[in-house]
Amino acid sequence: MPINSPLAEVFERCAHEPWALLLDSCDSAAGQWDMIFRQPVSLVTDINDWPSQLAALLAQTPSYEGPQHLPFQGGLAGAWSYDAGRALEQLPTQAEADISLPDIAVGLYTQALMQQRVTGETWLLAEASQIKALSDYWLAAEQPAQQHFTLKSAWQSNMTAEHYADKFKQVQNYLLAGDCYQVNLAQRFQANYQGTTWSAYKNLRAHNNAPFSAYFKFPEGALLSLSPERFLAIDTNGHVETKPIKGTRPRQTDPVQDQAMAEALRHSTKDRAENVMIVDLLRNDLSRVCKPSSVKVPQLFAIESYPAVHHLVSTVVGELADTKQGIHLLAQCFPGGSITGAPKIRAMEIIDELEPHRRSYYCGSFGYFSQHGHADTNIAIRTLVAVQQNPQTGHIYCWAGGGLVADSECAAEYQETFDKVARILPVLSAESPPV
Repeated sequence: MPINSPLAEVFERCAHEPWALLLDSCDSAAGQWDMIFRQPVSLVTDINDWPSQLAALLAQTPSYEGPQHLPFQGGLAGAWSYDAGRALEQLPTQAEADISLPDIAVGLYTQALMQQRVTGETWLLAEASQIKALSDYWLAAEQPAQQHFTLKSAWQSNMTAEHYADKFKQVQNYLLAGDCYQVNLAQRFQANYQGTTWSAYKNLRAHNNAPFSAYFKFPEGALLSLSPERFLAIDTNGHVETKPIKGTRPRQTDPVQDQAMAEALRHSTKDRAENVMIVDLLRNDLSRVCKPSSVKVPQLFAIESYPAVHHLVSTVVGELADTKQGIHLLAQCFPGGSITGAPKIRAMEIIDELEPHRRSYYCGSFGYFSQHGHADTNIAIRTLVAVQQNPQTGHIYCWAGGGLVADSECAAEYQETFDKVARILPVLSAESPPV
C-alpha cells in the first residue's frame, strides 16, 4: 500500500475514534513494525476470567489469506491494566480505585494497518469486502485540524517526600522480616488538562524515543504509553522473549559524565543483584508454560539508553510447548515481575497496602496476539491515563516507581522516580505548540 508517511502521522485521522489503537516503535530499531487498529468487531472490558474470554474471542478470528510474513493476521489487540491481575490472584483492596476506566480493553480486530519501519512497506489487513473503502480512507489526503493540549494545573503527587520516606521504611521492615526480597513502590502525579490527548502524545513522542510506545483512545479518556520495556514477545514457532528492566541512572548533558553514569550502572552490585532477582522470577513464570529446560538467559546486564535515563536490561527466552498458548502465557506471567517485586504476590499485597491509589494501566500491558501465534506486548511504564470530564477537559495521571531492596537508600530511590519522568511531566507542563 503506497503510504509514505510514518504511521504515527497517519493515525492522526482516526485518533479521535473510540478503541483506535496505535502501537508505535518511534524511531527505535527495537520495534520492527508499527500498527494501527480500529473498529474492533468485539471488545472485552470485564476482567472476570479474562484469559478464557480472550482465548474464546481469539478463536472467532476469520480465516486469513495473505502474506505469511505479516506479524498481525487478525486477532486481539488492546491494553490490560495492572489491576487485571486481580482476576488472577486474591489481592487486598486497600488502595483507592478512583479512575473510572475499565480494567481491560482488548478487542477482536479484523482490520489493521502495518508498516515495516526499516523498509517502509505498508500493508492493510481487512476483510475482502472492505479493502476498497479502507484503502480510500487511508490514502485520503485530508489532514485533521491540529488541536492543543494544555495543563490547567500543576502536577500534584499522592505522596509527599515525608510520606514516601515513611512507606520506604515500611518496605524495609518487610524486607528485613523476610516477607520479600524486593518491592516496587510508586508515586502518582495528577493534573487537570484541556485539549486533545493525541496532541499530548505527539509532544511526548517527540521527546521520548521509546520502542514500545502506544496510544489508545477510550470513549471516556485515553492511554498514552512511552514505554522502553518489552514484556512478552512470541514468534510463530513458539519462541518467547522477555526483557526485564531493573536498574536506572539519569542521563547527563556532558558525554563523558553520561558514559561514566552508564558504566556505574553496569557495574553496580546493588542494581545487578536487583536485576537478577527479577530475572529469576521471570524464569520461574516462563517455566510454568514453556518446555522443560527451554528457559534460558542469553544476556544479563545490558545497558540501554533513552533520552532521560540509562537502564540495565536482561533477556530471558523460552519455547512454548504449544504455539497457541500465548494468552495462557500472558496470564501466567501477569503482571510483569519487573514492576511488582519478588516474590510477586507478596510484593503486590504490600504495594496495595502502601500506595494510596490503584495503578490502573500503569504497569499493565499493551500489545497484540495474532491468530497465527505471533504476539508482542510491553510493560506499561512511562504511561499516562487521561479521564475526560467532557470532550475537552479532564484529569491526567502519571506514575513513577522503582524496586526497593534491603540496601536501597531512600533519597536515591525517591529521586529515581523523578528521573524516570524527566521527559514527561516537564514536557506537558510547558505550553508548547502542537507538534
